Amino acid sequence: MSEFAYPAVVAVWRGPDGILIEPIVLEQRPCLRVTQDVNGRRYLLGYCTSVKQVARHVDLADLVEVIPLRAHRSAL
Repeated sequence: MSEFAYPAVVAVWRGPDGILIEPIVLEQRPCLRVTQDVNGRRYLLGYCTSVKQVARHVDLADLVEVIPLRAHRSAL
């Protein structure tokens, strides 16, 4: 059995005005994808390799981390 029984939890961050920041791997390098939802459509604002680059798109103090929660067994 694998050492990792559950998939790694990867958090995303949400900001005002539909901003979404997701960690991804692009061309075998980690980066942060910054997108914005506008009227039900998602627009790419940029791929950032540093937090400083993310700060060009959104005030970092406005970001909130979104952590997916696993369902409780009794709810299944």
